[in-house]
Amino acid sequence: MSETARKHKVEARKTLKFGIFTVSTSRYQQQIEGESVRDVSGDLAESLLKGAGHAVAFRQTISDDKKMIEDCMRNSLASPDLDAVVLCGGTGIAPSDVTIEAVFPFLEKTLPGFGEIFRRLSFDEIGSAAILTRAIAGVAKGRAFFCIPGSPNAVRLCVEKLILTEAAHVVKHARE
Repeated sequence: MSETARKHKVEARKTLKFGIFTVSTSRYQQQIEGESVRDVSGDLAESLLKGAGHAVAFRQTISDDKKMIEDCMRNSLASPDLDAVVLCGGTGIAPSDVTIEAVFPFLEKTLPGFGEIFRRLSFDEIGSAAILTRAIAGVAKGRAFFCIPGSPNAVRLCVEKLILTEAAHVVKHARE
């Protein structure tokens, strides 16, 4: 790590307040119908973030619906004490996967390296199927946003290797 990056990380806040959205039409429908919903990926993201000393302000399951995701982005951007948001799911290539398309217009700056490095790390684990993986990160109004695949393995990889190591650094620069 460069001396400059090391200095910036030391200067960054140690504890961030995260929001987590699980984007899954099937889980959302179960929730609407009053059924018990098992959200392994959301549980994992929350556990990893809290285990690293961060706070989770909220967790919400939403549908793969562009308008619903856009509304969640607006609410997140209006939340005064929120530092970062993780959106798990809806990042695939099926026509119903619209998380990235819904979030992208809200981002003031994107971090292309996030998706690039995630796919490289995924390739090491799953091989050439990594080309089907979409993940983006960016900033808006001083907050960091991470759109990641919803599989538990992808969540673990993204959160452990990228989000936990860089979120505070990203937020620091987004608020300068």
